Amino acid sequence: MTNPGPFCVHNMAFLLLCGIIAVFVAAEASSEKTKTVEFNVKPGGVVHSFTEGVRDYECTFTYASQGGTNEQWLMSVGLSDDDSLFSCSVWRPQGKSYLFFTQFKAELKGTRIEYANAYSQIAAGGQSDVPLKPEEFTVAESTVTHKEGRFNAQLSKLTAVGRTQRDEL
Repeated sequence: MTNPGPFCVHNMAFLLLCGIIAVFVAAEASSEKTKTVEFNVKPGGVVHSFTEGVRDYECTFTYASQGGTNEQWLMSVGLSDDDSLFSCSVWRPQGKSYLFFTQFKAELKGTRIEYANAYSQIAAGGQSDVPLKPEEFTVAESTVTHKEGRFNAQLSKLTAVGRTQRDEL
């Protein structure tokens, strides 16, 4: 039996190292497709914005609210496996918000919105999601916005899904 030379051992070590790096790169790439981050929704009637993104796509939530104190909210953004859809959800994880929203807008950059909905209350403690009435908000090509004079100031969740505008070969 022949003894493998140092060249063969080095090749095996190099291949093993490449395999380990490939696993970490693949894991990192998949984690770059979704993010969930926490942010404060601040009352006081001042317009605030919060933005998060994945790759070339961004979601910006702009709002003004009154009453109470800061609330912890979450924003999740993500790309579908084939990168054809970008989603954005903004919500209060504790359920119903106690703030009164005077305005809200979610804008998805780099997409055309195909689905959106907004909720005055989300499922928590045995309760069901309560969607806003269709006359309370409007969905445009890249935005979801409250309707002035029709929105009843209650918002606990907003979801939008847009088709990415990638160039097809």
